[in-house]
Amino acid sequence: MAITILDKTFRPYLSKEQIQAAIESIANRINTEYQGKNPLFIPILNGSFMFASDLFKRITIPAEISFIKLASYKGTHSTGNVITAIGLETEIYQRHVIVIEDIVDTGKTMSVFLPQLTHQQPQSLKVCALLHKKAATIHPMQIDYLGFEIPNLFVVGYGLDYNGQGRNLDSILQVDE
Repeated sequence: MAITILDKTFRPYLSKEQIQAAIESIANRINTEYQGKNPLFIPILNGSFMFASDLFKRITIPAEISFIKLASYKGTHSTGNVITAIGLETEIYQRHVIVIEDIVDTGKTMSVFLPQLTHQQPQSLKVCALLHKKAATIHPMQIDYLGFEIPNLFVVGYGLDYNGQGRNLDSILQVDE
């Protein structure tokens, strides 16, 4: 079923069930690989809040979470500029750090943020993303935990927005052009 958000029509792309199954798989890997390591999860706001919440609920090992707000989107396109609105307030020196992203698109946000984290000398630094638009990537990077690789299309829902709208949807929809 198609829905309209502002001036665009979106149709179903990934169901709630598909998303939850991917999150369960990622959480199982992290629970195994980080046993005894007390990882620090750093979700990137605003988009990753739903993904981070559902993932963190499934983490069964001791772990911590600290949010940061970075932005690079306006409308349906990346601006190419990364803005830090809320900074990291947790010490990451010699910590096992997992950055949580809703979507890796051009890779610009991570190309700016990851070196800032590396400079703080974490013991390990991994990236976890629900979605990756490999065809749109300009700044390649390793995504250690990935839910879905998607084509270069604009998506909304499950934390992802179109001009601030649609984040509350429990599934992911693609723009119908």
